[in-house]
Amino acid sequence: MPGHPTLAAEAIHPALWRASQLARGCGAYVDSGYPALAAELPGGGWPLGQLTEILIPQAGSAELRLLGPAFPHLENRPVLLLTPPYTPQALAFSAAGLAPAQLLWVRCSKHADALWAAEQILRNGSCGALLFWQSQLRSEALRRLHLAAQGTATLLCLIRSLQCASLPSPAPLRISLQAAAQGLQLQILKRRGAPLAKPLLLRLPAHPYLFPYAEPEFGRATAAAGLPVASRSFAPAPA
Repeated sequence: MPGHPTLAAEAIHPALWRASQLARGCGAYVDSGYPALAAELPGGGWPLGQLTEILIPQAGSAELRLLGPAFPHLENRPVLLLTPPYTPQALAFSAAGLAPAQLLWVRCSKHADALWAAEQILRNGSCGALLFWQSQLRSEALRRLHLAAQGTATLLCLIRSLQCASLPSPAPLRISLQAAAQGLQLQILKRRGAPLAKPLLLRLPAHPYLFPYAEPEFGRATAAAGLPVASRSFAPAPA
């Protein structure tokens, strides 16, 4: 009405925001390790207890470079890799600040088994982060994952093919990612708030989180370094 000041949306309820502004964060968040990215995320970090999608053109190390700096901020809780594309390199995770005993790896031969494992891991609530590589998921499976994450303090990241960008998803945060010559280039496809007008370039830290995957010598290198069994893979590297 004329003569009356406009009431801010967040003054009505913290979960409300105008379409032209970035939403205020609700719930818990973990530091992403990238100040430029933090400025573009509601809450200033990766959301806990929600489904986050990372869309990549090809499975590799770019997704781990993006997420790796958050691992040391998970209060020493385990980081679980579910159906990663390659054998994880425990030495690289250790160099990035993740204790070998915190690194867990689960392989599943069937999509249904992988989804069941993800739900059980979330319900258990003991992991600080669950990274799930899986593109072939239906809408109802995505909703189940998002619901299972709610009420937890787990960073749930579903890593999918970039071809899934056009498909609907209940994830409040969706990011496309690819490696660039100067670091990482990402586009925030979906967030609570105004869309990001242009891609965001993240420069890697002076001591980058490379997170290479293991080569055939992984088992012997791990043993030579004296790392505990918990840091090793749970199955042989694929031939």
